[in-house]
Amino acid sequence: MSKAPLDLSGDTLPTLRRLWHGWMQPHWPTLLLVLACIALVAGATGLYPILINHAYDAFTAKDTQAILYAPIFVIAVTSVRGFSLLAQTILTNRVVTQIEADMQSALYAHLIDADLAQLGRESPAAFTQRFTTDFAFIKEALTRLSTVFLRDVAQIIALVCAMLWIDPVLTIVAGLVVPFAAIPIGRIGRKLRRVATSTQEQIGAMAGLVTESLAGARVAKTFALEGYLKGRASKAFDDVRRLKMKAANARGRLDPLLEVGGGIAVAGVLVLIGLRISGGTSTVGAFTGFVTALLLAAQPMRSIGNLNAIVQEAMAALKRYFVLMDEAPTIVERPGAGTLAVTAGTITFDKVRFRYREDAPALEGIDLTVSGGKTTALVGRSGSGKSSLMALVPRLYDVTDGAVRIDGIDVRDATIASLRAQIALVSQEVVLFDDTVKANIAFGRPDASEAQIVAAAEAAAAHPFIARLPEGYETRVGPGGSRLSGGERQRVSLARAILKDAPILLLDEATSALDAESEGLVQVALARLMKGRTTLVIAHRLSTVRDADVIVVMDHGRVAEVGNHEELIARGGVYAKLSRLQLTDDGPVVDLAAHADARRA
Repeated sequence: MSKAPLDLSGDTLPTLRRLWHGWMQPHWPTLLLVLACIALVAGATGLYPILINHAYDAFTAKDTQAILYAPIFVIAVTSVRGFSLLAQTILTNRVVTQIEADMQSALYAHLIDADLAQLGRESPAAFTQRFTTDFAFIKEALTRLSTVFLRDVAQIIALVCAMLWIDPVLTIVAGLVVPFAAIPIGRIGRKLRRVATSTQEQIGAMAGLVTESLAGARVAKTFALEGYLKGRASKAFDDVRRLKMKAANARGRLDPLLEVGGGIAVAGVLVLIGLRISGGTSTVGAFTGFVTALLLAAQPMRSIGNLNAIVQEAMAALKRYFVLMDEAPTIVERPGAGTLAVTAGTITFDKVRFRYREDAPALEGIDLTVSGGKTTALVGRSGSGKSSLMALVPRLYDVTDGAVRIDGIDVRDATIASLRAQIALVSQEVVLFDDTVKANIAFGRPDASEAQIVAAAEAAAAHPFIARLPEGYETRVGPGGSRLSGGERQRVSLARAILKDAPILLLDEATSALDAESEGLVQVALARLMKGRTTLVIAHRLSTVRDADVIVVMDHGRVAEVGNHEELIARGGVYAKLSRLQLTDDGPVVDLAAHADARRA
């Protein structure tokens, strides 16, 4: 899905205000300490040229007392500045890393609570890039704003005050150069922000491409797609390179501008002060102190000029962050939603229509009742609407029209937590987290005892293989369960569903990817799990479809037929045709009619 281009004009101050109120203001005590340290640093820096002025005049006048005290004052001023710089750095790092962690936690929570439709708009790798690249820009800018911008501005103010105290006329001359440098610096900053936005989005797309390619390595090698993938990756890397070059070239223009501006200011001061000393209206001490102040101010002014580039890149990252955070989920609880308590467990689809997009109808006018405590199988070709219908029960999506009811209660009138607490899911795509086997089973009921976890594993035929693992239930399964076989992962998933002990069970092709031995073990565990529960099954294997109490045949988003296996075979409709073609869903299976005849014989 294409995204609307971001509006980057005139939103810097609102974005910064939002950052302040949402994330920085809670840390105001620490920030006040940072400001106090900055004030000490600036004050000490402003004293440097004044000390030099007085020391030079004392040397010229041969003032012995002043000469003796000068080193003491220098040590005191430099000590105050040094320790203040250290305290400011420590406090800034503490508050910036905390703000970064708070923002990352909020973004993660928002994504976890987001709708599946929202999460599907970008790849997981692109979302991950938000937590790395984007926050690197934000953290750098926050750190620099404290350690560079606030400190340098304060130092410049202190130095300008010192310059005014030493020679007001020379200060005005030096200040005339600043506006001329500020205009092109602002233009470069705006360009950098546009480039930074494009770069951050392109890096996210590149991360998605790399992740997708590596995850599909088996298919890529089987179909000899290495050349194709290398070409795609090279183009993505080159796009990022070109954007980075644009940013680097724009930043490169800042240093010459600042260098020339500083040179013009110093040249003007040298000309004017030479005339004033010749005319007797200024002293060499004043000249030395003023030039020292001017040179000390040049570095922070240069840093502020370069900081504009960093801030603009961070503004682009912040804008992306807030745009994502502002996207409210559509699956929300209605006001006054109650707790769902399942009794019979009957699921009713009442004139249900559902569309993923306006131009993509998935379900049209579904009227269906799934009897409580019974097993209802959904069969049909790929794309017929089976998975879409199942996803409406736990409100992974909401109906476009109509209603889904459990025991007569619209699922939208129940709290999401109470609804999903009544539902267990076993899917073909098993999701295990890189934690222990015990923890992955306990996700079904976090407060379960160890004995209950073991009992659930035994019921899922998982205990024997778990006991053989190096650390038993404490063995980590690896990313996505990579240290377990497909059958082992599926049995852990089943144990999780058994432990949850929910009255409604959703089985989405739970055995289609297993070998015969693993399928046999899982089928036995499934039979135990399904007993007495309202079970909605998507499957194309005979062992599941044949034994279902009711089979619902779906075709093009509608219910085509309803009945048991024998009734549908005898009817000679869509189900019988699928049977003759040995097809349900996407692939071949055992001939249903032949097995029905063999069973009757």
